[in-house]
Amino acid sequence: MKTPPADQTRRRLLAAAATLGVAPWLLSACAQTTGASSVVADKPASATRRRLGPFDVYPIGLGVQWHPSGPQGVVDLYSSSTSRQGGVALIRRAVDLGVTLFDTAEVYGPFMSEELLGEALQGSLRDRVVVSTKFGFDVDPVTGQRRGGVNSRPEHIRQAVEAQLRRLRTDRIDLLYQHRVDPNVPIEDVAGTIKDLVRQGKVLHYGLSEPGLQTVRRAHREHPVAVIQNEYSMLYRGPEAQVLPLCEELGIGFVPWSPLGMGFLAGTVNAASRFEKQDFRASVPRFAPDVLPANMALADLVKTWASRKNVTPAQLSLAWLTAQKPWIVPIPGTTNPAHLEENVAAASISFSVAELKELNAAVAAIPIQGERLSPAVLSATGVEAPPKR
Repeated sequence: MKTPPADQTRRRLLAAAATLGVAPWLLSACAQTTGASSVVADKPASATRRRLGPFDVYPIGLGVQWHPSGPQGVVDLYSSSTSRQGGVALIRRAVDLGVTLFDTAEVYGPFMSEELLGEALQGSLRDRVVVSTKFGFDVDPVTGQRRGGVNSRPEHIRQAVEAQLRRLRTDRIDLLYQHRVDPNVPIEDVAGTIKDLVRQGKVLHYGLSEPGLQTVRRAHREHPVAVIQNEYSMLYRGPEAQVLPLCEELGIGFVPWSPLGMGFLAGTVNAASRFEKQDFRASVPRFAPDVLPANMALADLVKTWASRKNVTPAQLSLAWLTAQKPWIVPIPGTTNPAHLEENVAAASISFSVAELKELNAAVAAIPIQGERLSPAVLSATGVEAPPKR
């Protein structure tokens, strides 16, 4: 990929920062002298920010997990839709609202979500945000066809990243995740490959999604892991047992995916809800007709607390996540501009110590029935990479 001279200078600066473990924004003054901008936006003094590993971001991000629906249509996993231009406009509106963390992946589409994110952020907007994307599934780099399973072979990672840079219309990926651990590739080979990409300035930092705990430690020894991305919400609190303590120990940021419990915590699901085959929730055991009525006790609790705090259920749920640790940044996805504004406003909600203790206890007292994912999807989580030989 050809890079203009100014971008080459910026890439060298960013590569040096990442290699030395320096946050990229600390080099912003140097970057500005070459005509390049800081990696993250300069926000008004009144704006809320938090640290996510090496990044300084707005407390609520945006998940861009969209797939094509017809020639110009866009649909998410839960049957919410917009147009391609509507998606671009929504991303730009998120930037206007202060959002700085945008999360996507090559497999979302495949490719389409990265393309729309790249289109939306081209020009001056790119330097105001943190772009994160993921590799790791076995996707044909030309056709986008899913070939089944995962693929984190070093040569495949390099090929995937080059294609991602083109689709995202950028000279660097701020945060690159391994989407799922490859049980056939030592994590040292994965982290070592990414370390080379960091030296080249094509990647600034990397993370792991739904990894095994020992895999995180091994990867971190090879090259520091910046962020872990796992499912986490009031509907699924699994990371609290071991993953969050590990993040705290190693100084790793945490990004919860599905922070609104696939719409459950936003109040869009009721006991009688049934989902069409194309809706991801149709295969999720905790949304099955025989357990959903019992699980509604949690949704009722969220609504009660939302009323008490004079906010929406979605806002209450996102604020609960950000209150758990100062280095947690959820990435709710949406195709609806009104929902985007609602989610972003959750950053202004806080809890007293007593409120948070009371709410946590109430959530913990409600047992959730049914697994969080289908058996096939669940089998790819918590995987440990094979040993390096």
